[in-house]
Amino acid sequence: MEELYNKGPLKGVRVLDLSTVIAAPYGATLLGDFGSEVIKVEKPGEGDPLRDLGPYYENEGLRWPGMSRNKKSLTLDLRKKRGQEILKKIARKSDIVIENFRTGTLEKWNIGYEDLKEVNPNIIMIRVTGYGQTGPNAYKAGFGTPATAFSGFT
Repeated sequence: MEELYNKGPLKGVRVLDLSTVIAAPYGATLLGDFGSEVIKVEKPGEGDPLRDLGPYYENEGLRWPGMSRNKKSLTLDLRKKRGQEILKKIARKSDIVIENFRTGTLEKWNIGYEDLKEVNPNIIMIRVTGYGQTGPNAYKAGFGTPATAFSGFT
């Protein structure tokens, strides 16, 4: 299994994928395609909602296998102190965190960029949001269709 993560130009790079559904998880998938070790963190008991999104074949979602390729999987309740502690322990030995929560969510859970930087000063955080981290719409939930409409792309 380990040989999957040892090929490509990003060999030796560890990514924590805290994201769900499509845009940010796809970015993490691409990092895995280029050789990084990607650890997908999912909510206990529910997992990533992408697991259940169509299209379907024989009642199985077809997007999940492609989007979760090259990833290891772990469940953590990031809303709870124990889950936050475990995440910080993994972050100490990671290079990149990719997330797509509503702006301010990770900070509310004490695992935002500044919190993770305390345990790993070299950590890089990639944040995929509908409206960015600052500005008048930063705290709005963003999703594909509204974000493309807001941008004028549709």
